[in-house]
Amino acid sequence: MDWLKKLPGYQRTPYGIEWRILRKIPNVLIVGAVLPALLSGLARLFFTQGTVAEVERHIQTFDYAMIGLAMVIWTAALTVMIGCVIVWLMKGPAYVADGYNVSHSDAPKI
Repeated sequence: MDWLKKLPGYQRTPYGIEWRILRKIPNVLIVGAVLPALLSGLARLFFTQGTVAEVERHIQTFDYAMIGLAMVIWTAALTVMIGCVIVWLMKGPAYVADGYNVSHSDAPKI
C-alpha cells in the first residue's frame, strides 16, 4: 500500500506571508531574550532610592516581570511559528486519502 500517493494533477499553492514570518522568528526569539535582559540590567542603575532591602525588592520584582515578558514573547513567537508551519504544510502537495469504496456512498440508508 502506497501511503504517500500524491493526488494527480495537483498544483502547489505559491508561498505567501508565512515564509516571511518564519524567517523573522529567530530574530524575534533573540530580541525577546536579550531585550528583557538588558532592561533588567538597566534597572540596577535606576532603582537606587530607598533602603537596601527596598532596592533589592524593586529589582527582584522587575526581574520577575522581565522573565515573564521574555516568556510571553517566546510563547507568542512559537505559537505563530506553529501556525506558519501548519499553513506551509497545507499548501504542500495533496495526497490521496481514504481511497476505498464505501458500500452505502451512492444510496445512503435513511
